[in-house]
Amino acid sequence: MTAMIALSLSACGSGNTPSTTGSSPAATAAPAATTSQPVKLRIVWWGSQARHDATLKALDAYTKKHPNVTFEPEFSGFDGYADKLATQAAAKNAPDIIQMDPAWLAEYAGRNQLADLSKGIRTEDIDKSLVDSGKFKDKLYAIALGNNATGMIYNKNAVDKLGITPPKNGWTWDEYFQFGKDAKAKLDKDKYVLMDATSDYTMYSSYQISQGKGYPITEDGKFNFDKDTWLTFVKKYAELRTAGVIPPAEIASTDKESDAKLDLMNNDSVLMKRTFAALFPGYEGVKPGAYSLIAQPKGTQSSGFLKPSMFWSISADSKYAEESKKFIDWFVNDSEAADVLTTTRGVPVSKKMLDYLTPKLTAADKLQIELIKTVAPDAQPFNAGAKGWSNYTAKDYKSIGEKVMFGKITPEAAYDELVKKAKDYQ
Repeated sequence: MTAMIALSLSACGSGNTPSTTGSSPAATAAPAATTSQPVKLRIVWWGSQARHDATLKALDAYTKKHPNVTFEPEFSGFDGYADKLATQAAAKNAPDIIQMDPAWLAEYAGRNQLADLSKGIRTEDIDKSLVDSGKFKDKLYAIALGNNATGMIYNKNAVDKLGITPPKNGWTWDEYFQFGKDAKAKLDKDKYVLMDATSDYTMYSSYQISQGKGYPITEDGKFNFDKDTWLTFVKKYAELRTAGVIPPAEIASTDKESDAKLDLMNNDSVLMKRTFAALFPGYEGVKPGAYSLIAQPKGTQSSGFLKPSMFWSISADSKYAEESKKFIDWFVNDSEAADVLTTTRGVPVSKKMLDYLTPKLTAADKLQIELIKTVAPDAQPFNAGAKGWSNYTAKDYKSIGEKVMFGKITPEAAYDELVKKAKDYQ
């Protein structure tokens, strides 16, 4: 995974570059047309308003090139997306084209709910590690849409006004918690510094692996929560909650990632939170120039990892699989799409498109690339999520963590619940 960004930003591919006519990558040969009959493709994704706007514009551009193809888009924030998609897939009514998270790929592919994408989409300009990240049991079920990295977003403008030293890459967890205390001392009573990570599985995973204890759920589906590490983490956030460094539970639990009003970063409730590089354009769209990115804190090891930002997949029940493939090929490999989408789904995976876009990138776009470069040298191995555990990590962990936040259960009793609930998945 460490090689992912280096290869993406340098030479990659098999050398089978499609022929071009002219200087623009848009001239690259695309797959042959599949049908001239009217086709309406249902397509679903999650994200910020910036991503919604860019994607809708891309769909319009595609329809202008292919008038027989129109779209029925469904889009939302991240909250609720997974539940709705799971219900649709179970009823064999999933959209034709699905924005897929890496953590869910094994679940959907393992239940034969996704189409095989081995043919029909050009991947020769995409780093092999990114292509392979969309495979399950050696079959390609998803096309990566962006390079991505874990990190922290913070309100640089607000930190500067407070007159405190901004965080720096390479900082430790102790420095992270101390930054929260130092900033809180200069904030109003109803403002907070850090997010409460008690119910955040991704944040805890980063913490545990940075202590040299491995992932809480291993790639082969083994329960691996280290009790002492988890209790230390949860009790630290209890201390921060008492000190007002993090919001009280009734506020923290209202956070909706990437929502222009309900995301606690966007509504100025907190100064810093965990994020991914690919989400940065959404924050930038709400408050241009206000935010910056930094790597996650370190323990005895780094806590950050690289990952594909997200995928496009095609439902196994789609009647328009070939037309859907043709659209995905255009989305990933055409300069017209690149001009519209820029980095709203992360750093483009096609080397050719990244080279094409680089001179046009904004300062905010370049911050994404810088975060990926910072995380890459000592990135932790990416754990895409073990088959069968997605509900545990996304729902059960959050529910048990929120009980702790609201004071309904002690950390020790919560750990026992984590152990007990895990038995349903083993």
